[in-house]
Amino acid sequence: MGGKRNTSLIKESNVDVLIIGAGPAGLMAAHALAKSGVNVRIVDQRPDKVAAGQADGIQPRTIESYDLAERLLREGNQVHMAAFYNPSASGGIALTDRVRDVAAPSARFPFEVTLHQGAIEAIFLDSMESLGVKVCRPLTPTSIQVSENDDQLKDVNSHPVRVSFILGRVVLRNLSPLDDHEESEIVHAKFVIGADGAHSWVRKTLSLTLDGEQTTYIWGVVDMTPDTDFPDIRNRCAIHSNNGSCMIIPREDDKVRLYVQLGDRDAVDEESGRVDKSKIGPHELLDATRKIFYPYTFKTPESFDWWTIYIIGQRVASKFSVKDRVFIAGDACHTHSPKAGQGMNASMNDTHNLAWKLTQVLRGWADISLLQTYELERRKYAQDLISFDRQFAKLFSGKPRTEEYMDGVSHEDFFKIFQTFSGFTSGIGIHYAPSLITDSSYQAHAKKLIIGQRVLPQIFVRAADSRPVEIQDLLPADSRFKLIVFVGNSSDATRRDRIRRLAEDIRDVLRPYSPDGISAVFEIIPISCAKKADVRYNDLSKLFGCHWSKVLIDDTDVSGKQGGDGYSNYGVEPLVGAIIVVRPDGYVGMVAPFENVKELGAYFVGFMKVSTPLPNM
Repeated sequence: MGGKRNTSLIKESNVDVLIIGAGPAGLMAAHALAKSGVNVRIVDQRPDKVAAGQADGIQPRTIESYDLAERLLREGNQVHMAAFYNPSASGGIALTDRVRDVAAPSARFPFEVTLHQGAIEAIFLDSMESLGVKVCRPLTPTSIQVSENDDQLKDVNSHPVRVSFILGRVVLRNLSPLDDHEESEIVHAKFVIGADGAHSWVRKTLSLTLDGEQTTYIWGVVDMTPDTDFPDIRNRCAIHSNNGSCMIIPREDDKVRLYVQLGDRDAVDEESGRVDKSKIGPHELLDATRKIFYPYTFKTPESFDWWTIYIIGQRVASKFSVKDRVFIAGDACHTHSPKAGQGMNASMNDTHNLAWKLTQVLRGWADISLLQTYELERRKYAQDLISFDRQFAKLFSGKPRTEEYMDGVSHEDFFKIFQTFSGFTSGIGIHYAPSLITDSSYQAHAKKLIIGQRVLPQIFVRAADSRPVEIQDLLPADSRFKLIVFVGNSSDATRRDRIRRLAEDIRDVLRPYSPDGISAVFEIIPISCAKKADVRYNDLSKLFGCHWSKVLIDDTDVSGKQGGDGYSNYGVEPLVGAIIVVRPDGYVGMVAPFENVKELGAYFVGFMKVSTPLPNM
């Protein structure tokens, strides 16, 4: 018999966390886990990262929680203004209003950053490479099995080979086999994250449904460098015309993105009912844009950077996890329209929420039950997102109100939802419900620092050198809980005695959960309301075992321009004080009063393990 004999090359490996999908959600997870020392592997079936197009907007809250924000701000475009255009009496469109793009007063970064997805992915990829983690590609999964053995599912400290049977076998087949050899690999993982997009293989293989509906709204997207006389081309714009609707998103390097509403059947295959890209292209999208923008003009560019067409779908997965061992994130568990700038942000914030919980469990700090809060928090957020998106997409895609069509969308209707949901779309207003890690019992001790929301930005001053610092910069997502202790006036001798006793009480509460040292699991940041002329930083640093740079005061800097009013802005009474527990993702977990420090213990005992030695990561 002639011909070559096909041989199969199979290798096996072990890993703590396997991530399938190297889009923004997967990369956020891989980067966070790698920074925390977790043994992580990320694979993708694409041969390379995204080169252009796809998602492009980073919202204020995502910037706050973004470990690599400096490069993002340097490379991206900032969007500060939103403009609204509506039908004019002359038959074209006219400017109706200009407002702040981000109507969220507490935003540290009061703007959206736009940058194409490939460049955003590159920021993660470069940082991950410095941590020794690269995306394995092109690889595609072909089977996944999860153990049915309860003892194995509960044993997170077992050896990876044994843990592999918990997750079973995840077989990865090389998409580009060499010659007549087919390379396959079996990865034994403790946990798997499916971040593999709206058509998620992980979700489908594990029989998780994506529930919701497909709308009749058809939109096109085109990225290009415009040549136009439209005056608001560098602002975010919402245009409603008698010829359809459009949104402008200004981008990096003089580029813009146009979202263009299409007719009901313009790009739909009559037999399948699906979008058919052969029916329409970027030139047709630009022609539709010209009709919408009349009397303004758009010249045809030499080339288009990227384009696509889509039908808006609004769905949420039935479950976000399987047996607390396999999780889905991003588009794999929620889909919606892209025009509110939520897709990439929601996806990245999914894994920002999940990564620290996985790290705590893998390190032996927290019980595996902590992982149940991922679905509890993020699925509720996804449901709220879809509810908002239904209203937003309906208004954006609806016909404008005119004298001939009084049932149409008025500017007042659209502007109202734009303003009402700004806290939600910016990510600033995300509010997690009560759970194991969110306890609002003592909210009154920090009235304005809402439990379940992120810590408000605030400038404090370092006691040692009077340098102003942003409190959010002292709360990195490093998998440790932070305790911000508002100690009152540490310059007062009587108060210092009370602070000393408080430090001993806190140490007693935290010691059982940190056998390798309190600073390994927790970070304590004391904030005094003493003035910079009176404070002595070492009155506090030894007591709380923290570095001199973490001892703060609520005063202005030497210029008098930065800082001050922190106690007031957080709603903390100086004579009463408060202990703020900040989760590793920057959200307030609980508040404890000075006189009842044992409530800290009641909080942590709900999900943390006592005296568990740190396993080898």
